[in-house]
Amino acid sequence: MGLIEYLDKGVSLGGDAPCLTVGESSLSYCDVQVHSFKVARALHRSGVRPGDKVAILSANDPAAFSCVFGISRAGAVWCPINPRNEAAENRDLLEFFDCTCLIYQAKFSPLVEKIAPGLPQLATLVCLDGPSSVGVGIDEWLAGISGDPIAVEPIDDVAMIVGTGGTTGRPKGVMLTGRNLEIMSAVTLMAYPFAPRPTYLALAPLTHAAGVLCFPVMAMGGEIVILPTPDLTDFLTAIERKHVTHTFLPPTLIYMLLAHHDLPTTDLSSLQCFWYGAAPMSVTRLEEAIARIGPVMAQLFGQTEAPMMISTMAPADHFDPDGTVASHRLSSAGRPAPLVIVAIMDEGGALLPPGERGEIVIRSSLVMAGYYKDPDATAEVGRFGWHHTGDIGYLDADNFLYVVDRAKDMIITGGFNVYSAEVEQALMQHPAVADCAVIGLPDDKWGERVTAVVQLQPGQQVSAEEIKMFVKSRVGSVKAPKQVEFWSDLPRSKVGKVLKKDIKAQIVESPPSD
Repeated sequence: MGLIEYLDKGVSLGGDAPCLTVGESSLSYCDVQVHSFKVARALHRSGVRPGDKVAILSANDPAAFSCVFGISRAGAVWCPINPRNEAAENRDLLEFFDCTCLIYQAKFSPLVEKIAPGLPQLATLVCLDGPSSVGVGIDEWLAGISGDPIAVEPIDDVAMIVGTGGTTGRPKGVMLTGRNLEIMSAVTLMAYPFAPRPTYLALAPLTHAAGVLCFPVMAMGGEIVILPTPDLTDFLTAIERKHVTHTFLPPTLIYMLLAHHDLPTTDLSSLQCFWYGAAPMSVTRLEEAIARIGPVMAQLFGQTEAPMMISTMAPADHFDPDGTVASHRLSSAGRPAPLVIVAIMDEGGALLPPGERGEIVIRSSLVMAGYYKDPDATAEVGRFGWHHTGDIGYLDADNFLYVVDRAKDMIITGGFNVYSAEVEQALMQHPAVADCAVIGLPDDKWGERVTAVVQLQPGQQVSAEEIKMFVKSRVGSVKAPKQVEFWSDLPRSKVGKVLKKDIKAQIVESPPSD
């Protein structure tokens, strides 16, 4: 299935059903389908040919997401551009991905005006909200275009190219195929509860995880409720008013949701599946979420190169057979997905038995086609015939996967390997801790010293020594932090991940606080 097939499947289940909704306004499945025909024809008239790259720069917006299906129907490749990126990063992505067309919201016109003059290959600029100084308005662009069906054969199966985020250097372009997204969608529908015509609430950016989760929902003829801005009050209101069945938030936003004053009075009874992922979640907070949001929490673990569904943990997996919360496995990432083979590998390429730690590697049609214009990086990540995730973990005797660290974040102190995620889980059990990050810093005695950077709950105070002893009592003296820093907030990427590289740089440049 290509991207258009998810839309066309939804049409076949009822074209008048709501597809994309913002506030009180909805586009039906037929509305989105006709729009995709027009966009495909307009792209062809503008010189876009099968295999060409078309970028979308937009916040959460139904008009922008509708254009994704027009791009697919034209046989072109969708390149989502994150509006939170710096101008220089987006300029580099548009150039590196060889984009010939950019569709964007008017509020990003200053950014487009800044970068477009240096991108001569960007021949077509289309503004979604009317004409801008550098782009034609979409109404004018679509003027005289027929909404009759059109189908253009793509040159290959590449459906989209996604930037990896660039936290470790220049972003790579991950080529995701129709097959990749089909496997992801199949696993989603196999592994999690779905009733006919689900209602999916998208608060997180459609350029990221929230966007690709729309495809399995559309295959069920479901409604996608889009929040243009990430407001948790609107989020809770939408769940109750629209009887939302499925949604996704990263852990940081779930922590904020648990502290929200409207949570206790919001009717959440419609929820079937509340996905969390994109970063490790505190077991303590997860237990709180199960108690306060309901028995609907559902973990997913994946990466851009193997989208979303390397392993899955359905709501039922959060409980033991007797109905009690399965606290002993809440720190896991669930079981390997049905269509994914997961193994643990040492540095020499040997597969390790259950319980032993090494790099998490996978085999599946979920894995990307490769990095765009980077055969060396593609070969490196696929060595020994397995896709290398860059995560350290292990499989237990029940085949539950535990992700203990990024390979590059492992700390070697006094000759022992310390995995930062394990120390962070211990820190998050302290009632005064809102969030944290654990890094290794150079140390003459230990080689690296375990260092904790802690963000406290509002109004809370605690000493560095108390934090050290609290963690020591749970994971031992080797893993307990030798240094504790208290920060009012932690630096994060555009998708909410804590930037340990930035934290380390800031601490190295300033003396320790304790």
